[in-house]
Amino acid sequence: MEDARGAAPRWLDVSPERIEGWLVEFAARHGNTTATMDASRAIVAVRAADGTVAECHVPFPPLPPTASGTGADLAVHAAADRTVGVLLVRLGGYAAGVFAGDPPRLIASKVGSRLVHGRSAAGGQSQQRFARRRQKQAREALAAAADCAAAVFGRYSSELDAMVLGGDKRSIAVLREDARLRPYFGLAVERFLTVPDPRLAVLQGAPRQFRVIRIRLTAASAGSIAE
Repeated sequence: MEDARGAAPRWLDVSPERIEGWLVEFAARHGNTTATMDASRAIVAVRAADGTVAECHVPFPPLPPTASGTGADLAVHAAADRTVGVLLVRLGGYAAGVFAGDPPRLIASKVGSRLVHGRSAAGGQSQQRFARRRQKQAREALAAAADCAAAVFGRYSSELDAMVLGGDKRSIAVLREDARLRPYFGLAVERFLTVPDPRLAVLQGAPRQFRVIRIRLTAASAGSIAE
């Protein structure tokens, strides 16, 4: 329990399996709650009697027309069986995968890396040669990442419900220019996954991030924030 006077809003990630219990505990700490949904059916604002607000941002919006925004609705939608492509790219490393089922199972994947040297402290012509070599390595690494993504997602192009991107935003921005990948980027969700070097274990753990309900907590003028 934490004193929240003047506290800025903060974010929590809550899994589909925990969201109903989390909202029950939220009401127990802050008083009776009412829920409203925004026009895009992407955010459910849960307001408690003491003025605290839990703004629940659902993954893969919108919520279906039949959903009223209860904890059960959020859980069912977040855990729904959907086919999701995941592309993680950092300069020199990349991972592409397709997940399906509930819980999500990795049904196709490819992971790779290319050497890209770090920056040189040398000066003059040596530094210029090093910079050119590094730029060439970076181009080759991103081209390999694009080839990987095209190969993995191409087999599921008619089945993908959504795409999740992650890694380094500058590297992903370069891949957006590849014509082969534009249809997949068109399916990308808003959330960008922050991950370390894209290895197989990192790719396999992606569902723990892309299925969560992100909650923006705005505390009342006085009181406590539910954890």
